[in-house]
Amino acid sequence: MEGAPVFEEFEPESDCDCPGCIQRRRAMTHALPVRQGGHPAAHGARRALVVAAAAGTVLGGGQVLPVAAAPHAGHHPVGPPGTVPAPPTGEDPETGPAPGTPQGDTGPLYGAPSGSGSPGPAASAAPITRTEILTRAKKWVAAKVPYDMGAYWSDGYRQDCSGYVSMAWNLGSNQWTGSLSSFAVRITKSQLQPGDILLFHNPANPEKGSHVTIFGGWANAAQTQYVAYEQTRPHTRVKTTPYAYWSNGSRYLPYRYKEVESGTPGGSGPGTATPYPGAGSFGPGADNKYVTQLGKALVGRGGARFYKAGPGPLWTGADRAATQAFQRAQGWTGSEADGLPGPVTWSYLMTGKGRDIPRAESGATQGRVPAYPGRGVFRPGGSSPSIEQLGRRLVKKGFGKHYERGPGPRWSENDRRNVEAFQRAQGWRGAAADGYPGPETWRRLFA
Repeated sequence: MEGAPVFEEFEPESDCDCPGCIQRRRAMTHALPVRQGGHPAAHGARRALVVAAAAGTVLGGGQVLPVAAAPHAGHHPVGPPGTVPAPPTGEDPETGPAPGTPQGDTGPLYGAPSGSGSPGPAASAAPITRTEILTRAKKWVAAKVPYDMGAYWSDGYRQDCSGYVSMAWNLGSNQWTGSLSSFAVRITKSQLQPGDILLFHNPANPEKGSHVTIFGGWANAAQTQYVAYEQTRPHTRVKTTPYAYWSNGSRYLPYRYKEVESGTPGGSGPGTATPYPGAGSFGPGADNKYVTQLGKALVGRGGARFYKAGPGPLWTGADRAATQAFQRAQGWTGSEADGLPGPVTWSYLMTGKGRDIPRAESGATQGRVPAYPGRGVFRPGGSSPSIEQLGRRLVKKGFGKHYERGPGPRWSENDRRNVEAFQRAQGWRGAAADGYPGPETWRRLFA
């Protein structure tokens, strides 16, 4: 690709001094894509040497190595299994030049046969469902594929953010943030569905912040947060993220893959998820099949205890209580947790998104306040059943928005932030709202 700019994707800074990270940073300097200017023949020869050296390091007998996760988060081993590292530089890793961090260029899958076709939009525009996109995205999350713009995973896709999207969309080629839009159509925020992307490409200065994430669904009813699948340091992750991103949010644009089919995650095929039937289908006096469908979904998400019989087509207080418990489990409060399912609540239930309804705490359900376990339990590094009990009560009270996953027995910053939100809701400030539960915080939570 003649004239392609050298640029840098979003990559959080790291001063890790393990040998793997040092070598990776040094090697990256010598794995740059073709730069503008200079003699084309020299560029072509240099690229061939890079590919040949990498192939000689990892590939043998026409086979790629199996997928393997990074040994530990934050550190990159020398030649991790499942990756194609940048070629050796021959430099002392302690004294080499300052590293560059270029994003990979447009190109075919690593290890693809020569002459396999152009890596442009016409190369592999195969239909794919939204379920398939997220299933592919989750494979890298599970494998904890290390973020490395100079390496390729065993499926042939480059281990940076645009390579990740290329893999999830099954493009059959490695794209960059400047070319992904050619495979997609622009959409609006309100049209976003799981499997779409949020893309920031800065053509005026591509070295500053270009990045792309995969939209996994809304994380709250206000649509101010979403579930983002992304390839970033130290490895692939899925994380609740402010819309449209932590920085440069106004410059991210939503796109939809041109070949995506209408299948919805959680269904068994294209178009299987039931569309939201409207607010009039729920509430006092409602008697229809959608109330039954809602109730069955709520039972499947932990709401069985609210139903003494049913669920059935006639709206009851059990439907409202179970719906409200599910909404509170997502960290929603106020009108967002009124017990009446809106479009977002319905979407979460029909597609399996969000957190399940937590189990009821025995002390609270019997009208008793459990004994306060002491301040020493709620400290960094602490682990206790009381911490999980506290977290579940926070979720039930509507103060669980900082949990990325369900509460657990180990104290975390997410626990502290949720406690602080509860304390502030009591009107407390300063040391009284430090996020660490004392006896009065405990009593009010379980009263």
